Parts: sequence; structure tokens; C-alpha cells
Amino acid sequence: MVSLGEILKHPYELYPLLKLKMAARNAEKRIPRQPHWRFCYSTLRKFSKTFAFVIEQLPAELRHTIICVWYLSRSDTKDDKFLMDQFHHVSTAFLEWEKETIEDITKRMGEGMAQYICKEAETVYDYDEYCHYVSGLIGLGLSNLFHTSGAEDLAPDSLCNSMALILQDLKYEEKSVKAVQCLNEMVTNALTHVEDYLTYMSALRDPAIFRFWAIFQIITMGYLALCYNNVEVFRGVVKIRTGLAAKVRDRTRTMADVYGAFYDFSCMLKSKIDKNDPNPTKTLKITAGIQKACRDSGLLNKRFLSLSLSLSLSVLVSLIILAIILSQLSGRRSSNYCEFY
Repeated sequence: MVSLGEILKHPYELYPLLKLKMAARNAEKRIPRQPHWRFCYSTLRKFSKTFAFVIEQLPAELRHTIICVWYLSRSDTKDDKFLMDQFHHVSTAFLEWEKETIEDITKRMGEGMAQYICKEAETVYDYDEYCHYVSGLIGLGLSNLFHTSGAEDLAPDSLCNSMALILQDLKYEEKSVKAVQCLNEMVTNALTHVEDYLTYMSALRDPAIFRFWAIFQIITMGYLALCYNNVEVFRGVVKIRTGLAAKVRDRTRTMADVYGAFYDFSCMLKSKIDKNDPNPTKTLKITAGIQKACRDSGLLNKRFLSLSLSLSLSVLVSLIILAIILSQLSGRRSSNYCEFY
């Protein structure tokens, strides 16, 4: 849900929100009627709206296979019991589609994660290795699926690994100052993969696969910028605004949009770097490198997606009036909020 107050604060996000709502309804009509597929798609939407959106705009043969890959990525989450209780639906779906790549990465993930059953990730090397097993292998698997479909060339393993490592969830202990310093180091570690990601993305040819990766990675970069040096990570849920996410999903089309979004979010992150942090120089150097790569692309002034807040006065007034009308209509249904997503 998005409140009227949030719409009034960010009126430029109203149109993408409405388009996102319509897209979700249209996608619902395309879900296969079989019980196992209806379960897979409805559960995906419940736990990951962003992943659901980018999957649903892929061709059907890729869409169904990648949903199976998504369930693998839930293997170490709090939702395990719920998924395992309904796993017969997932296994039925799995048996209908391409299995070789999924079987391979499942085996490698299991063997790799098993190494950490009896030991902790005590060094940066251990952390990177564990992230490779739980996330990097997903990047390798997805790239292989895109290659097998004939839509893309097969990228080097190092680039495929980086594509997924930047998506790895951040998990921390609740410790005040030292916890934030640890958080900053983990975000900085993730940022080291950004330039590989930009290289990978620039080689993609299929528009649907490009948007699949681009939307996910832009939102992830936004999360990194939002979480960096942010103690609120340890006090509650830190999330990107629904409206901003909707804007990214609606307007991301080309590498110019990717470069622009990464440039904007890296500027946001750079402004939060604390010189008293144990390692600010490293973070500054990496963000400067990201910004240089974006500038050197020569595409920053050609993007359709802009994260800036500028709007013409007429458009601003029109959106505010529309928001008020929608709020009044919603109020007649005994609610003070407009549900867009």
C-alpha cells in the first residue's frame, strides 16, 4: 500500500505506480491454470515482488524455468518450512522444464554450503566463498539458461558470479557502532562487483533479459546506498519506496538508464561516507570508479530513467489533484490508503 502522504511527497512516482498495478493485473491473467504453477507464481509474488515483476516479463519458456531457480535461492531463509510443506508443487513444476542446469547448480550449492555447517565465515575470503555458493552460482545458472535459450552469448564465469554476488542479502548482528562499521564493509565488498556487472550488462542483446537483470541490479544498488552507514538497518526494515521501485521498473530500458541510476545511487552513497569509518578511502575509491565508468559511457544525458525530483509545475499540480481524487475514492471503501501494489 502507498499512503496519500507518500504520494503527495513524491507525486512524480504516481504514474509508474498506476502502470505497475495494471501490469500486475495483466500478468495475473497469464499464469497457467495448473495448481503447481499457480502456487509457484503466487508464492513468488508474496515473497519477492521485484523478482516476480522481472520474471513475468520474460518469455514463457524462460519464465517457468527461472521460477524454479528462484526457489533454490530461498533455501536458507526463514520461509523454509512453508516452502518445504508445499514443495510437491515446486517439484512438479521442475520436472516439466529444463533440469540439467538447475540440477548442477543445486548440487554445487549444497556441497559448498555444507562446508559451513561446522565452521564460521571468519575471514573476508570465507565470506566471499560462502556468498559464491549461495548467490554467485545462481548468476552462473541464470547465464547458462539465457545462453541455452539462444538469446545471449555465454559470459565469463567471473562476470556471471559478480552479477549475483551484488544481490546477496546482508545479514548482520545487532551491535551499534561496530555493527554499522561491519555493515559499511559488507556494502563496500558488494560494490567491488559493480564494474563487472556493468560490463556484463553492456553485452546483453535480448531486451527482456536485459530488463530482467537491469531492474534487479538498479534496485539492489539503491539498497546498498540506502543501507550504507544506516543504523536503522538494525532497528527495523529498511526498504526502497514502492513508488521509486515502480519508477525503476517502468522506465528502465537501456544501458543509459543503468548508467544513470548507478551514477545517482553512487553519488547518494558517497555523500554518506564517514571519514571516521575504519576504511573510508576504499569506499571512496570504489564509488569514484563507478562514477567514472558511468561518465565514460557517454550515455548519462541519454537516459529515460531519472531519479531526480524535478517536475514541471503543471504536471506536479495534475498529479496532486489525481492523488486526492484517488484517495477520496479509496476512502469510500473505508480506507485511508490507496493500494497500488
